[in-house]
Amino acid sequence: MDRGFIHIRGLSKKYGAYTALQGIDLDIAEGEVVCVIGPSGSGKSTLIRCINLLEEFEPGSTLVVDGTPVARGAALQKVRAEVGMVFQSFNLFPHLTVLRNVMLAPMRVRGLPPGQAERRARDLLARVGIAEQAEKYPGQLSGGQQQRVAIARALAMEPRVMLFDEPTSALDPEMVGEVLDVMRALAGSGVTMVVVTHEMGFARQVADRVIFMDGGRIVEIGTPAQIFDTPREARTRNFLGAVLNH
Repeated sequence: MDRGFIHIRGLSKKYGAYTALQGIDLDIAEGEVVCVIGPSGSGKSTLIRCINLLEEFEPGSTLVVDGTPVARGAALQKVRAEVGMVFQSFNLFPHLTVLRNVMLAPMRVRGLPPGQAERRARDLLARVGIAEQAEKYPGQLSGGQQQRVAIARALAMEPRVMLFDEPTSALDPEMVGEVLDVMRALAGSGVTMVVVTHEMGFARQVADRVIFMDGGRIVEIGTPAQIFDTPREARTRNFLGAVLNH
């Protein structure tokens, strides 16, 4: 593959004596939807948190987003302005209304006038299906609704890349579907998406490529059909056998 919109070479991350990532090489094309699967502790979340430097990686690692190296300094703000992230926990400001939560970053970071920020926020809340919740506070919403606000908030910065770190893992089962529906719609909009998920059906349906990680390494990468139907590696087969037959 040509050098990707997200370009990663030799990406390593250590926590003391523990190595969380071991020399990851990966290219992700613009507009591509990539789902990352694997057991707990395999390095999935660490990988995507390195993309916007929420985790510091080891010297000698190369990580570039749209031609800008990911590193401390002025370039980091440029990268973070292009990269939105949605976490397991919603991280909304409890003292602000839903509308103000979505408006805040475009006004403070992009310098958007309040009227324009409000119009954008209301459009995005409608897009994720909760326009009627705009004047409520996060504590008045269900978990699924709060996660949809978090997605709208990330989209308000008009990012070119969206990172999702197990966005449904903190939700009650009946709320998972509503968040996945929003993400399915987003996947068809052309934004580059990297999704750490344990929702195998979602990965099969939405991803252009699926990455299976274990032990801080990429064990296997391929199309959903290849990974789920004819995995090459025994470790991939064992993991999927345990997960899909659970």
